[in-house]
Amino acid sequence: MFEIKSHYTLADVPLLIRRLRDPERGCPWDIKQTHASIRQDLLEESYEVAQAIDDNDFDALEEELGDVLMQVVMHSEIEAETGRFTLDDVADRLIKKMVLRHPHVFGDVHVDSSDEVLVNWEAIKRKEKEQKTAMDAILAVPNALPALTRSAKVQKRAGYVGFDYPAVDDAIQDLESELSELEQARKGNGDIEEEVGDLLFAAVNVARLLKVDGELALTKTTEKFIRRFQWMEHLTAERGEDMNSLDLEALNGIWEESKKYFKEIENND
Repeated sequence: MFEIKSHYTLADVPLLIRRLRDPERGCPWDIKQTHASIRQDLLEESYEVAQAIDDNDFDALEEELGDVLMQVVMHSEIEAETGRFTLDDVADRLIKKMVLRHPHVFGDVHVDSSDEVLVNWEAIKRKEKEQKTAMDAILAVPNALPALTRSAKVQKRAGYVGFDYPAVDDAIQDLESELSELEQARKGNGDIEEEVGDLLFAAVNVARLLKVDGELALTKTTEKFIRRFQWMEHLTAERGEDMNSLDLEALNGIWEESKKYFKEIENND
């Protein structure tokens, strides 16, 4: 039974969800929700957690983690209503999986580094999921992942059988080759969309071998572009000009001023 009180704990969350989904006394919106109808909500709430982390906003992080928790409990409660599994079953499965994948903590396996932990993790995971071949591991990468993240995971798993570049220089050479093929496609010799995809895939490969998260790197670059463009717009307005009336040469000149301005700030930090 859910009660109104001054302070709540984790144990109150499933009680809240059950009250919201009560067929007679609950909320009409919550009652009609399904896994599919709130699928996007889970993704959006997860991204809001990521945003709070990026912003170092710990008050927002507390709130957004609660929203993600609500999504987890809601999905679990929907299943509990069907009799397939409960939130306790979810917790049981999670804990058993973590114990199994940490033999260096709960068993007698010795590791010397976090890299070694990850190697063992992948090996245990493949055995647990009965992934006997590299293709099994590749097909297990979720289609719903962001494209850059998914491509990096696919590349990494292809490397399980040695199908990987021995050095980043080789990957950079492949990136240059893909750029050349895109140029050929622009001239009518090839499929432009396909070659753009190949170019992006090759760029992710370079990032992966450099141990750079392509998704995060692109996010940071996009934010950098937004800051510089905002400064351009502000500077243009200060000069009594309209960006729409300037030619590309003039805009590029202001862009270079923007780059210089922010580099000076970064150097002084």
